[in-house]
This record gives sequence, C-alpha cells and structure tokens, in this order.
Amino acid sequence: MKLLGELLDELPAELERQVFTHASWSERSSDSYTRLAFLGDSVLALAVTTHLYPRLEAERFGAGRLTKIRAQAVSGASCRVVAERLDVPRRLRAAAPTGVEASTTTALVGTERVLASVIEAVIGACYLKVGYERTAAAVVEAFGPEIEQALEHPLDFKSALQELLARRGTEVSYETTREEGPPHDKTFEVVARVDGRALGNGSGRSKKHAEQEAAREAVEGLTSGE
Repeated sequence: MKLLGELLDELPAELERQVFTHASWSERSSDSYTRLAFLGDSVLALAVTTHLYPRLEAERFGAGRLTKIRAQAVSGASCRVVAERLDVPRRLRAAAPTGVEASTTTALVGTERVLASVIEAVIGACYLKVGYERTAAAVVEAFGPEIEQALEHPLDFKSALQELLARRGTEVSYETTREEGPPHDKTFEVVARVDGRALGNGSGRSKKHAEQEAAREAVEGLTSGE
C-alpha cells in the first residue's frame, strides 16, 4: 500500500481533484473520476494478470482458472478494501464541495461501487503521471493480500450459491435490473432471485461480474445464521 499511497501523493492537483470528484458534484461528467476509472480498470487487470501469469503452472491453471482468480483479486469487494486501506473515504469526504449534504456524502463514501471506481481512478491517474511500470508495481503491492487470498482460497460464488441451493431443492436466477453508461464503460446491476425473492444484489463492469457480486451477497445472507 505504501507505493500506491506515495504515487497518489505525487499526483498534480488537477488529476487528484478529478480522482476525488463524483459525477453528481460536477456539471460536466468529464470532470469526474469516471474516465480515469475506465483507464484504471484496464491497468489494474493487466498488472494483476502480468503478476499472476508466470507464477501459475500452465498445466494446472488454464485461462478459465486464471480469469476467476483475477476476477476475485480485483472484484468490487477487493477494490473497496484497498480503497479503505488507502484512506479513500476520508479523502472523498474532504473533496465534497460546499453545499453537498453530509448524509449524501456519507452514503456515497459507504458505497462499494463508488470506492471501487475511485481506487480504479487512482490507478488510472497514476498511470498517466508515472507510466505503467511504477503503477503496476504499486498495484501489485496494494492488492497483495487480495491476490494471495484469491490464490489460496479461490471463490466462485455462483457455483457456491448453486450448490447451497441444490441442497435445499431450489434454484437461482439472475435478472439484469439496470444498465447505465456509454457502450465502452457500462455498469450492470443484477439481482439474484430464488423463488421470486431477491436474495442478493450486485453491480459490475460486466454482467458476469455483477452476477458474481449478487451471488456473493446471497451466499453471505444464506450462511450468516449457520
């Protein structure tokens, strides 16, 4: 986390301002973190993939397993944890313009989707400032615990939910409830339903990612009392 924090502190004022500007705080969406998050998402994926690829034997880790491990390491939940370690919530609150209600800011700061997007924006901004090599090294360090967790305890929440429900004689279905954003930067929201009842909600840059997040919430809800 030290390296990414240092790069964040090196950012020019204009880039830093954009990193911590929510779209609702500006009249122009181009002044918010959305474009930087789009860039950072790609840099994050490449950095983690490049780190994982030589570590995992080709015979045991095909493209499918690599994809699942990477998806877990850079999931919305993982990004939120990294954002909290980087003190992003405090920085976001400090960046809120005068006139924005404290309750609104608190709601944003507590949202996984917002925190994940901001950490991606941090990565995108660092890439623009110092290039790929330094940014990738900082990303791998920052996401180190999440990468190790994904390697040691790989999760596929959709499969876990399906197995859990099979023991109960029920099945899950996934419904895409919302799509927003331009074609190159869409966000999907998905609900996991069992017998018509919503058990989990998830969002992500792809439907598969959103479904995994919805399945994760459903699994956590179903097993919390066990």
